Amino acid sequence: MRLLVTGGAGYIGSVVTALLLDAGHEVVVLDDLSTGHAEAVPEGARFVRGRVHDAIGDLLTPSAGFDGVLHFAAFIAAGESVQRPEKYWENNAIGTLRLLDAMHAAGVRRLVFSSTANVYGDPDVVPIPETAAVRPPNPYATSKLAADHALTGFAVAHGFSAVSLRYFNVAGALRRPDGSIIGERHDPETHLIPIALQVAAGRREKLQIFGDDYDTPDGTNIRDYIHVADLGAAHLLALQTMDDQDSRASHRIFNLGNGTGFSNRQVVEVVRQVTGHPIPVEMAPRRPGDPAQLVASSDKAKRDLSWTPQFPDLSTMVADAWSFMRR
Repeated sequence: MRLLVTGGAGYIGSVVTALLLDAGHEVVVLDDLSTGHAEAVPEGARFVRGRVHDAIGDLLTPSAGFDGVLHFAAFIAAGESVQRPEKYWENNAIGTLRLLDAMHAAGVRRLVFSSTANVYGDPDVVPIPETAAVRPPNPYATSKLAADHALTGFAVAHGFSAVSLRYFNVAGALRRPDGSIIGERHDPETHLIPIALQVAAGRREKLQIFGDDYDTPDGTNIRDYIHVADLGAAHLLALQTMDDQDSRASHRIFNLGNGTGFSNRQVVEVVRQVTGHPIPVEMAPRRPGDPAQLVASSDKAKRDLSWTPQFPDLSTMVADAWSFMRR
């Protein structure tokens, strides 16, 4: 297939682009490099620099021959979204709507959307099924949920075959057959594992853990971690279920996680073991809106997409991320 990947210069977008290329697909990457890196775009993909809002009409045309779109272009910093909600609504929600309009005009109706488990807020039930109530705790999550609602509307009105994949915590790096490795690089970094690895590498003095008085065994937050290679594989499986568009016109939602939770303290201890370095920790107050536990039920993805995580061990995720950071 000929596929457009928006945000393909970012962490997850570049990993999925690599997997698509390795599977024999033709890929065009659209990214404005506001948070991504040009060198992260895998060799073999055509790279177009630009925003979804500005460039999508020139790329997605009836004559371009695209078979589908994988949409990763979004801002993801929940804390920043509270301070700058307009940035997240304009980029994440309006940008997605512009993309859907262009897809409709071009006759492209396959879409895999990068969503987030953050839409569930503080859940009533753990592990969290797709039927759980959604309570987005910040503008980032709300903008993603708005995009989900737009997908549902386009599926009904225009026969789209859309899949939203709600990620839990993503970690690790993709090791490719040619020996290259694709990993996580955010600036500033906000995710626990890469921050802990930066401490191990001497790039930071210490790691902050926000809250040690939660109702969990060790008092710190519990999160579900999924290897980025397993996450990427789910996108290709989602595409495979869209081959018969007439019978698959729908919007389906899947949670992606391991179904196993690790506390912040457990994560730090694994980083110590993998790297062999001390990780000084400073306890800080809770962050507003941080749930005590977020753990996925991925039964639906396993059943409907035939998806099973191949790298569920947290040590493997940390070791792969550490290899990428050192390289």
